[in-house]
Parts: sequence; structure tokens; C-alpha cells
Amino acid sequence: MTDPLPNAHRSEIIEMALSDHVSFADIQREYGLAEKQVKALMRESLKPGSYRAWRKRVSDFGDRRATYK
Repeated sequence: MTDPLPNAHRSEIIEMALSDHVSFADIQREYGLAEKQVKALMRESLKPGSYRAWRKRVSDFGDRRATYK
């Protein structure tokens, strides 16, 4: 990530990304981070197992719902 984010913003972005009700598009609108940047933030912020579980959940939901992350 090029610009360091304030800790408060990092926490809010992580919370939004973990939510099943917030899309990557919503995060980009609010914070200007693309999907790839959100994934990078999550990878560096979560434990490896937690990151893998999150990616699997996002992928599984995305396969079932076209409007999901």
C-alpha cells in the first residue's frame, strides 16, 4: 500500500471487509482502496489461517451471489 492509513481507518476497513454485508465497491467508495489493496491489507493484518478462512468465505459467497464482494 502506498499511503499509510491511520490506525482508525485500518480498523474500520478490516471490520467492513470482514462483514458479509459490505462489498469491495463500498469500501472503495468510502476509502478509495481497490479490491486488491483491501486483500493486501487483510493479508498483512490477519493471521494466515484467518486470512485464508476470510478469502474462502468471500469466494464461496461470491460464487453464489453475483453482487457479493
